[in-house]
Amino acid sequence: MTNIRIKAVDVYHAKKQVNNDVYLEHFKKQGKDITNFLDIMGRKERYVIDNHEENTITMAIEATNRVLKKVGLEGKDLDMIVFSTQVPEMTVPSNAVFIHNAIQAKKGTVIFDMNANCAGMTIAVEQASRYMKSNPDVNTALVVGSDYLSLVADPKDAMTYANFGDASSAIILEKTENDTGFIDAMFEVDSSNRNNILYPHKGLSQTNKAGESAEFMLWQPFDGAMVLPDAYDMFKAILERNQLKIDDVDAFCLSQFAKVNIDKIQKHFDIPEEKFIYVGDKYGYTGTSSPFIALHEGIESGKIKRGDLILFWTIGGGHEFITMLFRY
Repeated sequence: MTNIRIKAVDVYHAKKQVNNDVYLEHFKKQGKDITNFLDIMGRKERYVIDNHEENTITMAIEATNRVLKKVGLEGKDLDMIVFSTQVPEMTVPSNAVFIHNAIQAKKGTVIFDMNANCAGMTIAVEQASRYMKSNPDVNTALVVGSDYLSLVADPKDAMTYANFGDASSAIILEKTENDTGFIDAMFEVDSSNRNNILYPHKGLSQTNKAGESAEFMLWQPFDGAMVLPDAYDMFKAILERNQLKIDDVDAFCLSQFAKVNIDKIQKHFDIPEEKFIYVGDKYGYTGTSSPFIALHEGIESGKIKRGDLILFWTIGGGHEFITMLFRY
């Protein structure tokens, strides 16, 4: 039976590292103390772009080159390229075209962009895995997630300005006949929250026609804990569907949006803390790539080994949830 396994994953982040002191002082000048906020979110440092050369695409190219070098592949070895971003450098052509060109991929490569906001890269891996299973001509795929989030962060809003980091992750998927790789994925959507997070906040048509500003992301205040009941149900459902138990999971690579949510999930299921990979204190919240930066950290630190069962879970604006099981 053909399965789809993770061959390798790598990461690139912006060069400038910024610690909490910068943001504490920034918001102090606005009469706000965000000390407790940063503690709840689990932030200490993050990397942000501070030049005119780097962007969503350049970070993705760097991450792509790193993962290809790691496994000794070239662009011509890829049959598929999927680029996930919510801050595209271009809307035309696709950002994937720039990756294709940068690595000199072959003409017959399947390429496209994916935008499911912060859930995008996880969904892209799920979709690519299922597509590879059904297409005999696609044996090796690149999925890259990249968000230049500080570009759209509002300096008056701690949720975006002090929370976001700029980074990219790239993953190579390949076919295997071994009993490993992609197992299953499950989705949940609550579209009643579609107006909570918006960019451009007036929509593209009004931004262009009426001269509305598209400078910053609009983030309406809402209770972040609202996502947890869905997470609990999804974890139980996908494990039951695959005749597994929560104790069978070796590592959890979850959304790095809020440390407090990861802690609540850990306590709810009474899971050993060491099974959760957390990188939000070092990278900030990197959006679409965050579960895979956690995966990279887990592998590099030795917490995740070949054969381990990994549960991915994340959420995109709107809200759309995905949980995914992978045997690494």
